[in-house]
Amino acid sequence: MASITIRNLDDAVKQSLRVRAAQRGRSMEEEARDILRRAVEAQAPSRDLGLAIHRRFAAQGGTDLDLPDRSPARETPTFD
Repeated sequence: MASITIRNLDDAVKQSLRVRAAQRGRSMEEEARDILRRAVEAQAPSRDLGLAIHRRFAAQGGTDLDLPDRSPARETPTFD
């Protein structure tokens, strides 16, 4: 497994991470790993375009469209 070092982390952020980790009964490292894992997974692109569009707009609610009646298909041309 890889490791990283985070420099210049604000003291307030570190304190918040410490409190958050304590509330969940974890170490700061485990809490940071979980936060990073979730952030990266949330950004993973969807391979299903239709599903991605649905997820993006599902919170907006749906709409019912009045679809016109379909006319019969035209006859297939013959090339006699």
